[in-house]
Amino acid sequence: MRKKSFLYLILLFGNLMFTACNDVVSYADLKEKEKDAINSFLVSNNFVEGPINVISQAEFIAKDSTTDVSKNEFVLLGSTGVYMQIVRKGEGAKMQSGDSKTVLARFLEYNIQSGDTILTNRFSASNVDKFTVSLSGTTFTGSFISGYMYSYYSSSYGTSVPTAWMIPLSYINLGRNTADLAEVRLIVPHDQGTQAASQSVYPTYYEISYEAGL
Repeated sequence: MRKKSFLYLILLFGNLMFTACNDVVSYADLKEKEKDAINSFLVSNNFVEGPINVISQAEFIAKDSTTDVSKNEFVLLGSTGVYMQIVRKGEGAKMQSGDSKTVLARFLEYNIQSGDTILTNRFSASNVDKFTVSLSGTTFTGSFISGYMYSYYSSSYGTSVPTAWMIPLSYINLGRNTADLAEVRLIVPHDQGTQAASQSVYPTYYEISYEAGL
């Protein structure tokens, strides 16, 4: 009787372990779901009319680092996996190595996988997110000071500005003329986005304008 009970427990434990293993979603599976979500977004989405036309980084550079908005062009930026459309380069000047700036951003953050808007401060011109950014060589580092991104993420994930937010700073100008602020659209894989996106493995879409702060 004891032997039968012991065998039953072994079989039950084995079945539970098998079920648990089947329920675990691997990191590779999550990345594949992310890739599928991005590919679907490139074909059809609620932000850009018609399919997105992806151009190479070489083509982007040959065109003086511009994207043709009328053709829905987004450049795929090398190994980062980030797709970028420059809507406007803006007035002002690009950041140079050694510069430290305060930047005011108006943005929309959208979870491509779930189809939900996460955050936006684009209700009025007075709503801005503020962050500091420094450039050393070709490396940008930034921290949020105030705004929705700071309020929403800082307590759990810190104040670091997502890498993808700083990528456009190599190509756009920072100025104070609100009639001609730099503006970009970004499709961002999890490892270039917020810490929340990185941990949960989901891609995000951003629309961001950049203004030089005081």
